[in-house]
Amino acid sequence: MGLNTLPRTITLHDGRNLELRLLEVADCLGLVEFYRTLPEQDRQVLKDDVTTKEWADRFLRKVATKEVLCLVAMDGDKVVGEGSLYRSMYGWTKHVGEIRLTTARSHRRQGLGLAMASTLVKLATDLGIEKIIVSMVENQLGTRHTFEKLGFQKEAVLPRHVKDISGIKRDLIIMANDVSQIWAAMEAMVQDYSPHQGE
Repeated sequence: MGLNTLPRTITLHDGRNLELRLLEVADCLGLVEFYRTLPEQDRQVLKDDVTTKEWADRFLRKVATKEVLCLVAMDGDKVVGEGSLYRSMYGWTKHVGEIRLTTARSHRRQGLGLAMASTLVKLATDLGIEKIIVSMVENQLGTRHTFEKLGFQKEAVLPRHVKDISGIKRDLIIMANDVSQIWAAMEAMVQDYSPHQGE
C-alpha cells in the first residue's frame, strides 16, 4: 500500500469499486466541489474553510513541497473522499505525522475511511514517520471509531479549544499511536475480515 502501489482499486462492503490515488493538480476543482457538497454539519468540524479557491491554492502549495501527502478516493470521475498526511519537514517533530480524513456521507460505513486511513499509515511508514496523531472534535464519532479500530488512544482533551464555522466552541480530542502498533492492529483486522461477513 505504499507509493508504488498507487493508484489501486478497493471494493467497499456494498460491492462498489473505487480508485485510491494521490492527488493530481487536475483533481483540485473536483476536491473543492466535494467539500462544497458536504453538509454544513460535516464542514463545521474541519480545520479550514475548504470550499474556497484560496484554500485550494494553499493546499496545493503544501502538496508541492511534500509537507502534505494527499490521497483521494474516486468514484468514477467524482471525488468521494480525501485523506491527507501532514508532516514537519524539519525540527523536533519530523518523526510525527498527522492524518486528516473526510468521506462523503454516501460512502460511509462501507470501509472507505478505514481503507484510506490504513493506506496513509503505510505511506507514513515509507516516509520514516514513527508516530501518527489525529485531531477531532467531540462529536466526530465516526472518525473516532475508525481510528480506534487502528489502535489509536486518546492522548489529550482540550476543552473548548476550537471554534467551528458557526462560532460554537468545542472540545478538541487528540488521539495518537505508534506506527508499529497500528500495523499490528491492521494485520489483526485483515485476518478477521471476510467480505461475506454477515451473510
